[in-house]
Amino acid sequence: MELVLYTSAFCAPCVRARSVLRDAAALLPRALIREVDVLSNLRESEAQRIESTPTLVVRSNGTEVFRASGVPSVRQVLAAAALAMD
Repeated sequence: MELVLYTSAFCAPCVRARSVLRDAAALLPRALIREVDVLSNLRESEAQRIESTPTLVVRSNGTEVFRASGVPSVRQVLAAAALAMD
């Protein structure tokens, strides 16, 4: 499972979302968690149709199973991760 947080440098909600994802990562040791700065990775961000930051995308075997914008709670991240579990 892969959790990707799309962020931007001057986004205050992104700081909070990053913290939530860090807390959730402790409970998801097998998950690949990465952060993508949309300006530094414009091509990927456009290909993924990222329209706002923060946006969390959860994939299972490369297939998107969840997407949400805004600051999630740890509970929401865990529920989204459950959708990606085989």
